[in-house]
Amino acid sequence: MASVAIEQSNPMTKLWFEARSYGWGWTPVSVEGWIVVVVFLVLVLAGTAIFMYQIRGGADQGLATVLYLAWIALLSGALIAIGYATGEPPRWRWGA
Repeated sequence: MASVAIEQSNPMTKLWFEARSYGWGWTPVSVEGWIVVVVFLVLVLAGTAIFMYQIRGGADQGLATVLYLAWIALLSGALIAIGYATGEPPRWRWGA
């Protein structure tokens, strides 16, 4: 009966990410999860290309670096938030 109450309180039944077998974190297990990871990587690469273009163009290196790191932090925070919202609860695992 307890499992029924848990399923009713959690409207999302399909996981996008499952907890990793070793360590802490998630692994994508659905198409939606893989799309999130691919979009994350594309946005990181786009930010890197823009950063390199600004540096070669003579932009202030300090400001460009701060903006780049802020971009990476924003994307990483969004990825972690999506993992928490759509995946299993993370915890340190030693296998199985």
